Amino acid sequence: MKKSIFVALAVPLAAGLVACTSGPTAADYDKMTAEVVKASFVERGIAKLDRLEQDMANQQCWTSEVSGKPLDDKVVKAIEEAEMKTIKWPSDGKFLGDWKEGEKIAQSGRGLTWSDTADTPNGGNCYNCHQISKEEISFGTLGPSLYNYGKLRGVADPNSEASKPIVEYTWGKLWNARAYNACSQMPRVGHKGILNEKQIKDVMALLLDPNSPVNK
Repeated sequence: MKKSIFVALAVPLAAGLVACTSGPTAADYDKMTAEVVKASFVERGIAKLDRLEQDMANQQCWTSEVSGKPLDDKVVKAIEEAEMKTIKWPSDGKFLGDWKEGEKIAQSGRGLTWSDTADTPNGGNCYNCHQISKEEISFGTLGPSLYNYGKLRGVADPNSEASKPIVEYTWGKLWNARAYNACSQMPRVGHKGILNEKQIKDVMALLLDPNSPVNK
């Protein structure tokens, strides 16, 4: 009698456990969430749904942030190596443009919205995250201060051989920050086509030209 009761209780319990273990996985929920998010957006103007697509860096970093677990060192290395390959160096070998134009780009947050056209010049919106010049009274603090960026790094002549490492690093960081920090929140302005080569040169001049207000 006792055995029959045990069996009667065990069978539904086992069935319940199977049901629990065979339910949706974390990956299933991620997929369902992505589908709900995608369904809530519509294409309008230049704003297309491809903006919702995630590359390896976005996927891995999002998973790490949600779980609260740091990325494995091998994954970090793989992301940074892949992102480094996307960096395109100046086509003419010249890294710096006009710092005055760079200042305009840094101040502007314009572009890439549904109301813009494809040929609307984009801004860098740099002040949204960084202090850049001492005259600026309103700036974000998500990123570090860039005031005296070139001066603090000893860039007296951006064209000198001694300055080459920091010049190349700065270009790479602007083009694709995730080549140096796998989960960097800094926009990949070159890789994602936010700024073109000339614009990046101008921002480079803002950061590195000794005559720029950044280095005064």
